[in-house]
Amino acid sequence: MTIRPPGDGDREDWRRLFRAYAAFYETPISDARVDTVWGWIRDPAAKFWGDMALIGGRPVGLVHYQEMFRSLTGGTTCYLSDLYVDPEMRGHDIGLRLIGHVRRFAERSGYADVRLLTHETNATARRLYDRIAPPSGFIAYRFAPGSE
Repeated sequence: MTIRPPGDGDREDWRRLFRAYAAFYETPISDARVDTVWGWIRDPAAKFWGDMALIGGRPVGLVHYQEMFRSLTGGTTCYLSDLYVDPEMRGHDIGLRLIGHVRRFAERSGYADVRLLTHETNATARRLYDRIAPPSGFIAYRFAPGSE
């Protein structure tokens, strides 16, 4: 298995994986939003990275990660925002290897830790994450801007 950033010729394969990731979470995603994320990955100045897992040259997974500010420490952390493996390829440690790839990046880059979220109903992902570390105990909330 190879893990590497997507190149110009990988756009459609990356798009297929990213759209499948959005579909898994039942999140409609416009072409404009897909193009925005592709732009972040391809922009060397952005602190947003993306890599693809390939087996025999076939893209089978993706991971996106970014720098996140931590006000209580006055530092930054690496936030693993998206992880997706083709359903037929799950169970072969591809997700684990993608997480290891991000962990090594975070270590080389001087980040204190790697953080991620998953939906409480995503039992498959939670089994994988529980192999790596215990849950942090934090509960995530999301609300619309401007509301009280």
